[in-house]
Amino acid sequence: MAQSHGFNWWQQLSLPTRLLIIGLTGPIITLNFWAFASISSYFGTLVGVLVLASLLAFILNYPVTWIESQGNLRGPAAIVVFLLTLLILAGLGVTLVPVVLNQAQQLVVRLPEWVGSGQQRLLEFGQWLDTLNLPITVDVDALANQLLERLKEQLQAVAREALNLLLGTVSSVVDVVINVILTTVLTFYLLQHGDELWDSLVTWLPSPMRGRTSQTIRSSFQNYFIGQLILGTCMGVGLVSIFLFLKVPFGLLFGITIGIMALVPFGGTVGIIAVTLLVTLQDAWLGLRVLAGSFILQQILENLIAPRIIGSVTGLNPVWVFLAILAGAKVGGLLGVVVAVPIAVVIKTALISLRSRWDEPLAAPESLTPTEADPIGREGLSPLS
Repeated sequence: MAQSHGFNWWQQLSLPTRLLIIGLTGPIITLNFWAFASISSYFGTLVGVLVLASLLAFILNYPVTWIESQGNLRGPAAIVVFLLTLLILAGLGVTLVPVVLNQAQQLVVRLPEWVGSGQQRLLEFGQWLDTLNLPITVDVDALANQLLERLKEQLQAVAREALNLLLGTVSSVVDVVINVILTTVLTFYLLQHGDELWDSLVTWLPSPMRGRTSQTIRSSFQNYFIGQLILGTCMGVGLVSIFLFLKVPFGLLFGITIGIMALVPFGGTVGIIAVTLLVTLQDAWLGLRVLAGSFILQQILENLIAPRIIGSVTGLNPVWVFLAILAGAKVGGLLGVVVAVPIAVVIKTALISLRSRWDEPLAAPESLTPTEADPIGREGLSPLS
């Protein structure tokens, strides 16, 4: 019997019908994005807890799977990995978090002093330009005052918002504690029963798509987040070491901040530029050394270590990565930025798969056997005498 091709329906459609389907694809996708953004806004905390727990479970699934492959049961392996993770996070919270918060408070206090120092340096630069008798007249004093005042206001506002977010009021602290507990419990549940939940969700897909879709989503998310976590950790540890060696003020705070920002594509670069500008306000020569050391470390990580760790995980053009991050920020805020790139990878893989199937020629009917061509069989008919 002839086998029907899965996408014969597309080739059988008329050209106007194809154009209509393609034209409706954009509005439908836009409507889905709007609906998802509205749902995320309404169930903001719940969605955030679910996404964060899923990401943690994805990352911790690697060591759990490795321990399980050594002949251990998944339940005890998940418990061991989960408890070790809690122990490490608790240790970091006791040792690093108080120091980082203290440096953040000191930075807020010293920002006006740094801005004043930067203003003085710009004024000296303006005076030096005046001695050159250039034909171009630039009011460096007014420009410096305007830029530095605006910079001072923005930096202080960002610093205060960050501290308020970290410290918070009593009610927000209670909310944070509840969210942390929910995230912890959900992460532990997903570590133990995540495969069962995932299989139950995948069964809603058509049978030909289940295996490939499941593998694509798993590999895209796991490889991306494991790779970004390793790169961010290396970036943070390396920059903290460099900043402490260079005796950069608030080196621990700056290094950890850039390491966290490096979890998102382009985040490390933005963090390095921001820290360089801040340090330059106090000491221009130190700012140049910070920029040079950070740039060298970033190039080593991106060109030597990253290809060995994750290879070409995304396969996306940097422009599409940037657009995906912007779309993620618009739809889901910070968590949207975090998951934007792997979601874009999944969408790209799905579109490539669909296009390859659409481009395949129609399946030709298989040649029929004599039995299939004549079910009765020629031997069953007696010739006319």
